Amino acid sequence: MKETREIIRNPLNEGELDRSFDSQTTAGRYPSYREGQLYEGFQLVDYWRAIRKRLWLVIGVTVLITTLAAIYMARKPNIYSARAVVQVDLEQINPDLVTNDRQRPISNPDPSYFNTQLQLLWSDSLLRRVVKEHNLDTNREFQQAQKESEVSPWRSVLRSIGLATEDGKDRDKSTQSESVAKDTSLATSEEIAEAVRLSPYVDLIHKNLVIDPIRESRATVKDTRLIGISFSHSSPELAAFVVNSIAETFTTVNQEKRSGTSRKTNDFLQERITSLQSEIQSDEEKLVNLTQNAGILKTEGDQTIVIDRLSGLNKGLLVAENDRKNAEADYMTVSNSPEKVKALAEDKMARFITEQENSIRSLQSETLKKIADLRQTRALRLQEYQEGAPEIIEIDAQIKSLEDSIDKAVAKFKGDLETYRQRTTSGLLENLRTKYLQAKDKEDKIRVDFNKQYGEAQGQNQSAVNIKLLQQNIDTNKGFLDNLRKQVSGNDVLAQGSDNNISVTEIAIPPDTPVSPRRLMTVAAALFLSTLFGMGLALFLEYLDDTIRNTEEVEKYLQLPALAAIPTMNSIPKRKLLLVGANESEEEAPQSPLLIAADPRSSLAEAYRHLRTSILLSTAGHAPKSLLVTSSLPSEGKTTTATNTAISLAQTGARVLIIDADMRRPRLHSIFGVENNIGLSTLLASELTDQEVTSAIRQDERSKLHILTSGPIPPNPAELIGSEHMASLLRRLQTKFTHVVVDSPPIASFTDGVLTASMVDGVILVVHAGRSSRQVVRRSRQLLQEIGAKIFGVVLNNVNLNTRDNYYYYQSYYHRNDYNDNVDQQ
Repeated sequence: MKETREIIRNPLNEGELDRSFDSQTTAGRYPSYREGQLYEGFQLVDYWRAIRKRLWLVIGVTVLITTLAAIYMARKPNIYSARAVVQVDLEQINPDLVTNDRQRPISNPDPSYFNTQLQLLWSDSLLRRVVKEHNLDTNREFQQAQKESEVSPWRSVLRSIGLATEDGKDRDKSTQSESVAKDTSLATSEEIAEAVRLSPYVDLIHKNLVIDPIRESRATVKDTRLIGISFSHSSPELAAFVVNSIAETFTTVNQEKRSGTSRKTNDFLQERITSLQSEIQSDEEKLVNLTQNAGILKTEGDQTIVIDRLSGLNKGLLVAENDRKNAEADYMTVSNSPEKVKALAEDKMARFITEQENSIRSLQSETLKKIADLRQTRALRLQEYQEGAPEIIEIDAQIKSLEDSIDKAVAKFKGDLETYRQRTTSGLLENLRTKYLQAKDKEDKIRVDFNKQYGEAQGQNQSAVNIKLLQQNIDTNKGFLDNLRKQVSGNDVLAQGSDNNISVTEIAIPPDTPVSPRRLMTVAAALFLSTLFGMGLALFLEYLDDTIRNTEEVEKYLQLPALAAIPTMNSIPKRKLLLVGANESEEEAPQSPLLIAADPRSSLAEAYRHLRTSILLSTAGHAPKSLLVTSSLPSEGKTTTATNTAISLAQTGARVLIIDADMRRPRLHSIFGVENNIGLSTLLASELTDQEVTSAIRQDERSKLHILTSGPIPPNPAELIGSEHMASLLRRLQTKFTHVVVDSPPIASFTDGVLTASMVDGVILVVHAGRSSRQVVRRSRQLLQEIGAKIFGVVLNNVNLNTRDNYYYYQSYYHRNDYNDNVDQQ
């Protein structure tokens, strides 16, 4: 047996709690361990042994997590991403709205304009319009994706066990209706309710939508005016459809802003057209019914003055009402479109300039003709008069006056042009408002006269009046309908004539290759991470494991020699076990502690022979006379170890006595099948002669072992064990026997073993492999060292050779000894 081993600190050990104590108490007795403490380091082999010990745990965790990840990834649908590109150019003024004598202005680049368009692409209002105009809320695949996104699997699990509550989307519909019941200046209650209804679909688009500017990054990063729009979905066709819908709607909204016509204005005009069509149709149906069923009188030849006047007033009222509506429409359209105000002002300025230029040309032509006549007259007068004559001076003054009149006319034209420009720009909207108010005032006056005249005509032919009014109302509404249709057509032409600075450069097509999930990479990552997790779990369990499992840990943690490792019966090879007094034909031995008489080639027999050798060599010069076998806690195998150790010593031919000093749970008499009426308690309770002491000792004929049982159990075992009689008895017995083996109670539970340890030559500490705690064994070692007892070493009992670590520690050793035994027998 190797007597010196290096004690290496493992990062998994408890630390340095007992190192100072160990170095002080074991330095004198065990110099090899003192030298071993000089080397401390980090060894990966300790981690590998901890992982190898729980290799199946690591494999199980890895296989489980990887399998779950593979199943999860296999169940996830393929996600496809469609992409379109939108180009955002600078805003340009429509050339048709600029006069011909001016240069077309160009808009200055605005850095914030491009960022604004990015935010507009991401806005909820745009996405709501996309959902509504392209009927995404009725798409079956889109609805299914929206329902799946509302409740995540993790939230479903939490909600099922009561750890999650309903979110804000599941609130009461009545409360939601109350919040949108009132109209505002920005939107009606119906529009707000529609926005609330479409918000889940907008959120779904937001989650899978990516909008980013495209930058060139070959050598240096350069900005462009391109915006990429990407949308991910399990259906490639739907992903491409959503992206194209967003790009199309975005360009349409920008075109509406550029042309000065909004969707709201067009909707208003369309609603008005629909209303007029419905009203005309209803009036025509009423006219047919009145003509056929109401007994209408012919009024063409005998109409009264009241009816004729009422007819005239009704016609005037309809004309006034139509004028008021037209004036109101012009005023509202111009007030909501600054571009249109500017265009009208410039058009009016152009007409004014043309009129003034024509007037100036006419004036200039007449004046130049007069100047030519005067100069001709002056030339004729110079023939008669000198240059300074009064007649010549008068003609020159007239010519000068005519030339000055031309200059004054040009200067006046420039002043009038600037004044007219200011009045036209500022007063155009006010003129439209004045026309609207005048038309409304005129309508109100005619309506008062009409109501008065209508009251006078009540008593006359009511049917004729109704027919006339109905016919006139139909004619008037048809005229107004034609005007509205012309206005809608004009808006459409204006919208088509304005350049759109935003265009779609690349449309989205359904992709063929999914972008996610990355199944192979995810499963590989799960395999790697689960392996790390399993290894970490194995190391953590190793850290929590406070037991001693092999002889290396005995020397490392306890700083004591490992005398032997006793294997368990279930872990040794199946051989024929021969017990003391057992039948040789038995194939399986019963569960008995007397295993020393088994097959001498077995691992168990070799372990006890190894223990016997360690005991005989534990002291210098001579073998120990007295020996205490104890343990820290009950059921660690100290009695079995003591019995088989004594038998192994007796097999050398020496006289060996085993004493059962465990007066609390004695077992020695039951093992050998002897009576326990006289024993150690009897000898310690009274003064006995040597002959009486010898008579109390029995001998087992089969093993040649002398036995002293515990005797009757006393009420105070510790007082008997710690008395002078016990020390004297041991001295007397050592003179008669070669070896005295004492079996005592566990020293961590009772003081009997500690008291006996001070009376013997040495102590053997039995430790149950895989069950005894390091802290408890350290405490037992400390108790023995505090009283000055010499600890021969530790016997590691019940070592399972089937485990991987212990197999490599012990199996090869025992197989080698079995081979040597076979060679010796041959």
